[in-house]
Amino acid sequence: MSFPEMDYPAADPAPIDTLEQYFDANGWASERLGDEEIITTVKGGWATYQLRALWRGDDRVLQIIAQADLVVPEALRAAAYETIGLINEQLWMGHFELWSADGAVLFRHASLLADDDADDGGDLSAAQAEILTEAAVEEYERYYPVFQLVLLAGQSPAEALAAALIETAGEA
Repeated sequence: MSFPEMDYPAADPAPIDTLEQYFDANGWASERLGDEEIITTVKGGWATYQLRALWRGDDRVLQIIAQADLVVPEALRAAAYETIGLINEQLWMGHFELWSADGAVLFRHASLLADDDADDGGDLSAAQAEILTEAAVEEYERYYPVFQLVLLAGQSPAEALAAALIETAGEA
């Protein structure tokens, strides 16, 4: 008995697979922690960021977390929370948070991806992987100096935000 050869359509890669391909294309070493999590590091202008992506297939949610070397000592946590509140008012996508367990400052955003059965392609595209990854690093890069001014220079959160986000025009 012989069976006819069948052509099966290629399945869309899972979001973590797409991110792994994007990380590889950028030369970023990554580590897979199962089918639902991947970690890499990205060197920015202010810090080296650990990026962690978590996929919750049941909910179709992809979460991207960026973390730098910012750890807030207990004595400065009230100022850090105020800083985070002022920064989060400025954001369109994602948010900063302070983990109470260790004082780490991180940026996090989640994306709801279409259902596999949807007509719009479902899973994460390469372009989306780039946008989500870059958004996490760029937002942390943008606000990293604000945290530095509050935590190391003793500025108030409002002063630090105003000082760090001055837009310059022209060239010096």
